[in-house]
Amino acid sequence: MRDYIPKYLNAFLLAFATFAVGFAIFIAKDSNSSSHLYFSTSSSLWTSSFSPAFITVSIFLTVHRFREKRKRNGSNPGSGYWKRDGKVEAELATARALIREAQLNYSSTTSSPLGDEDYVPHGDIYRNPYAFHRSYLLMEKMFKIYVYEEGDPPIFHYGLCKDIYSMEGLFLNFMENDVLKYRTRDPDKAHVYFLPFSVVMILHHLFDPVVRDKAVLERVIADYVQIISKKYPYWNTSDGFDHFMLSCHDWGHRATWYVKKLFFNSIRVLCNANISEYFNPEKDAPFPEINLLTGDINNLTGGLDPISRTTLAFFAGKSHGKIRPVLLNHWKEKDKDILVYENLPDGLDYTEMMRKSRFCICPSGHEVASPRVPEAIYSGCVPVLISENYVLPFSDVLNWEKFSVSVSVKEIPELKRILMDIPEERYMRLYEGVKKVKRHILVNDPPKRYDVFNMIIHSIWLRRLNVKLL
Repeated sequence: MRDYIPKYLNAFLLAFATFAVGFAIFIAKDSNSSSHLYFSTSSSLWTSSFSPAFITVSIFLTVHRFREKRKRNGSNPGSGYWKRDGKVEAELATARALIREAQLNYSSTTSSPLGDEDYVPHGDIYRNPYAFHRSYLLMEKMFKIYVYEEGDPPIFHYGLCKDIYSMEGLFLNFMENDVLKYRTRDPDKAHVYFLPFSVVMILHHLFDPVVRDKAVLERVIADYVQIISKKYPYWNTSDGFDHFMLSCHDWGHRATWYVKKLFFNSIRVLCNANISEYFNPEKDAPFPEINLLTGDINNLTGGLDPISRTTLAFFAGKSHGKIRPVLLNHWKEKDKDILVYENLPDGLDYTEMMRKSRFCICPSGHEVASPRVPEAIYSGCVPVLISENYVLPFSDVLNWEKFSVSVSVKEIPELKRILMDIPEERYMRLYEGVKKVKRHILVNDPPKRYDVFNMIIHSIWLRRLNVKLL
């Protein structure tokens, strides 16, 4: 008797599978959308080693996914289908048109003709100062961000405001307290939706350094997206395109791997904007990594005038990553003009050395972003960028060639010659560019117009508009 059970069971399952096929086709026809279901015409599907049980399960999974898609699209009664307010889309269309008009105004390529009591963008540090100014003023007038309220601190709605990941915490806290003035409590009026999780805090509280289970990011973030997508219609309606996350952690990009729509569709605002790790500048936004050691933002800026800067170039930092070992191998304590240290000697102060150097060497370490870039700008020191695959912060607005020097890894042995060959006139232009761009990199509490936090918001605004200021 026992030998006949598999035979009859398989026959039953095969018959059940046949019924499931007919049921699936019936549902597809009922929805007038049979293209959502795919059945192979190849006989190999049915004559392969797949069991009838496997086929049955597969078909029911297909039907289930199809029906879920119908629900998300609002095609079944009672789904609570939501359609974006036409006023919101009209605002975005108006903004696009006005920005493009400014882009085509070639008579204003060096300065903005618009009035502004605080600041009028001008000079060649901008790719298009008029278009940027028009875009920025429209952002201040129109842009609305909805912050999902689900989740509790310290994993959500909160972040550390000191050390190398301070920017993540400050942004979260400013958004939570509406310090930036872009937050709306009405999600139907929002242009974008913020997922307020902190990668830093997830890893700080939930990551075991012994077990090193990185899937903790998957569990927290995937569950959060599932919660908000079931409770609200906004994620499913746009497939996440008008949502954004922000992280300055080295694993910020990794945190988005586990939700495909978050990875491929949403705006990812990241310090480590590494193209080789699938950072996409068309939709993702880079922002600067700023190391506030104690959280104190006082006395961040300073420095000597150009004539008093007696050191040609300076760097001090550990040997990690692929680029720094090359730099240290060629220049560590070997030259009186190129001062490169792995450990800063006693009696030398890191900040003071930057403030009296003409150039500050900013090589990538484990990750492409380096806090030395904003530190150099704060010190009035021209950054020397040595990196690969790095999308620089706010590079859709700022022309980094006008206030920094880029050196490839293979040019590191020629570093002194490259810097010595820069004419004094060009150095002075670079120095003046550093002074001008400082306002866009500076941390303020509360934030000020055109500062680093408003520039982050502006980067998100541009990506929501899908507009380039070139």
